[in-house]
This record gives sequence, structure tokens and C-alpha cells, in this order.
Amino acid sequence: MSFSGILAGDVMSFEEAELIRRRAEAFLRNASRLLEEGEYDLAVFNLEQYCQLMLKYKLLIKKGGYPRTHSIRRLIRELEPFSSEISKLVDDVHNLHYVARLEEAYIASRYLPIVYEESEARDLLRFVVEVFKPLVEAV
Repeated sequence: MSFSGILAGDVMSFEEAELIRRRAEAFLRNASRLLEEGEYDLAVFNLEQYCQLMLKYKLLIKKGGYPRTHSIRRLIRELEPFSSEISKLVDDVHNLHYVARLEEAYIASRYLPIVYEESEARDLLRFVVEVFKPLVEAV
């Protein structure tokens, strides 16, 4: 793992990065658990949180910081200089559909009466684990 964006003596940034990574992984585990418990809305929200935090983790490692935004698309675009492959998440319309659904979950969980079906939540989990996660981990 490369911490090229974090200065060697910057312990706080390293600790912040590791905290963000651990929280992200906890959100992914929690999403799976919530899905099995039938809490589909919360499962999808946890998937969004995983994605957002993993992108911020990678940006912190690569650039030493990240923009204060909740936009998964913007965070992906910020990582493009470090990986052309990450662009597949927003340049491929099929993947963009999933990214947009995850971004929607962030807003919907707070402000909108959107209810997710089990099939939607399972499909989003599959996308996050099989597509999003490998592309982000490769950055």
C-alpha cells in the first residue's frame, strides 16, 4: 500500500486514513448484516457510506486530502489522475446507474420517502462488492 500522498512525518493523516478505511469496511459489513435482517433502506445507505469513505481514504493516501463532498461521482473524478480504470465507474453508463443509485441513497435516507426493495439492495451490494470495490482497491 502506498501512502505517497501523506507526508512521512504526518502521523495524524496516517491515523485519519486508517480510521476512514476501518469505518468504510465496517459500513460494508453492516450493509450485509442489515440486508439479511430485512433492513433494505439502511443496508443501501451503508453501501453508500462504504463507497464514499473508501474513495476519501484513497484520496487521502494519494493526495493528502479530499474534498468535503458527499458526491461519489466527484470523488471518483478526483481519483482519475491516479487510475484510468476508476473512470469505468462513471464513464460506463451501466456502472453510472449504480453510482447514481448509491448517491441517491445518501439523500433519500435523510429527506425522501424512498423505500428500497430487497432485490434492489442485493443488486447494489453485488455491484459494490464485484465492481466498485475491486476498481477502488486497485488505485
